[in-house]
Amino acid sequence: MLVFRYDKSFDGLLSALFDAYSMRAFPEALIGPGEPEPLFTERVHDVATDEAHAGRVWRGLERRLTARTRSMFVYAWHGEQPQGDLLMLRCLRRVFDEGGGVVADQADPDMKSLFQLALKVSHERERLKQFVRLQKAADGTYFAAVTPEHDALPLAVDYFTDRFADQRWLIYDRRRDCGYYYDGHTARCVTLEDDRGMIADKLADEWLAEDERQFQLLWKNYFRALAIPQRINERQQRRMIPRRYWKHLTEME
Repeated sequence: MLVFRYDKSFDGLLSALFDAYSMRAFPEALIGPGEPEPLFTERVHDVATDEAHAGRVWRGLERRLTARTRSMFVYAWHGEQPQGDLLMLRCLRRVFDEGGGVVADQADPDMKSLFQLALKVSHERERLKQFVRLQKAADGTYFAAVTPEHDALPLAVDYFTDRFADQRWLIYDRRRDCGYYYDGHTARCVTLEDDRGMIADKLADEWLAEDERQFQLLWKNYFRALAIPQRINERQQRRMIPRRYWKHLTEME
């Protein structure tokens, strides 16, 4: 069994595909640094992530696929599905060997799985756009914690920079312990040391700005006044808003 070891980055995966064509040998398994080799491994090839090689592969995809179809591979990468990288490698190989039309072959199990995975990530991105609730901290920075099922936050950053361009904000993915901080000009990926207990599902009262505290109180009162207890349908709520988002929503307290 031929195994490729790479750095678990998207450029690393494209570099792995470049190496596979150069060697004329395709791996049966992909592993990351420090991961154990599968049973019956005969050879391990260490892939060196090379931006030039990855760029050549991507330009090859640009000649074969539309922008929308290329984005499907990017979205699928953020799905974090076990063996998802190997699935993508097989699909990319078919694209280069047979042309871009193979992506529409939903009778092929790999192409169907790739499409379904990308669709799940796309739905997660839309949920982030709908359900992220920014809270104003005492220093004027807006904060929101999220715990998406898929790593969709990097795909939604452009939306938030456009939507909240005049504010400083931090949206933090607690599940992956990283987030994006926007300083009013650019958004950058950050990882925080939570030595003061700030990175929670919502900001504690002592970290809130006074007007934010009053706004949340008004919103809770409005939500309670509007609700009809006899018509509360928790099953429908879960269908419209996945339960993992409830803990971040003021009105669900």
